[in-house]
Amino acid sequence: MARSSIIAIGASAGGVSALRSLVSGLSETFPAPILVVLHIGAQPSELPRLLSAAGPLPAEHAEDGQPILPGHIHVAPPDRHMIVVDGRLRLSRGPKVNCARPAIDPLFRSVAESFGRVAVGVILTGNLNDGTLGLFEIARRGGIAVAQDPNDAAYPGMPKSAAEHVALDYCLCLADMPELLAELAAGKEGKEEAMPIRPLQSEIEHAPQIEGGPFERPTAITCPECGGALRSSAVGPITKFGCHIGHSYTAETMALAQFDKMERVMRSAVRFLNERAEFCLQMAEHTYTAEPCLSASWQAASRQALDRAYKLRNLVEQDWITPEAAG
Repeated sequence: MARSSIIAIGASAGGVSALRSLVSGLSETFPAPILVVLHIGAQPSELPRLLSAAGPLPAEHAEDGQPILPGHIHVAPPDRHMIVVDGRLRLSRGPKVNCARPAIDPLFRSVAESFGRVAVGVILTGNLNDGTLGLFEIARRGGIAVAQDPNDAAYPGMPKSAAEHVALDYCLCLADMPELLAELAAGKEGKEEAMPIRPLQSEIEHAPQIEGGPFERPTAITCPECGGALRSSAVGPITKFGCHIGHSYTAETMALAQFDKMERVMRSAVRFLNERAEFCLQMAEHTYTAEPCLSASWQAASRQALDRAYKLRNLVEQDWITPEAAG
């Protein structure tokens, strides 16, 4: 396997123009797959069509579980993180990273974990610093770290952050990137073969997760009453929790207060789901005559919301363990 068998590219503000310029300089025989994350949020995106029109390589929104294809550009779709798991693309509507979904860091970290030395990470124009931590992981595992010259970027924040925090292999103008990527994809920069690096257990626990993955442990426990951070202290054999506002709890009353707050939040979610079901039902009735296909879609959305409302209500009403101190 050539050193650069996969290329991951991240961009934000100014990224559409930069990506079109980059792919226009690639050849139709470009051998490596290209994975692209652009900060597009949940809005509909025409980026694959724009990239396909700009250059010779086919571009498409990634689909969950699809294989990674050489000579193709896989683009993260709206409102979904795109990562690599077991050699395939996985999509997730997991928590936002750096206020973005899709975000660059989850992709870069998964590429670093899966491909190690044969990965190339590229940071293009954008604000703030998404991608820096992921690019650091690629470099740490022996991959190649590339950033656009901040002076050449429409928005220099992201490439500047990468240059300041990562030992870059290349920092160059956008116009020079197609030639560099072609050389890296052809294996002209270091041909040593390398197996993907097996991550440490601690890294697995903190790796990007597809939906249903484990939660990370919270860095703090907050007050059920006001949301402030709680500090624990021992008063004899009793553990006490108190916040800076003055709310305080023993462990047992804390457990009850937490449950009460959790139940209120979950019942609010049930109410929102029920209201969504009613809203979608009203829209189904409103469009029934003029647009029957659209009406059917509204009906399906209503049924889905109602089904999830019932499931959540049943979850709330199940018995919960309530720890109590021995009498």
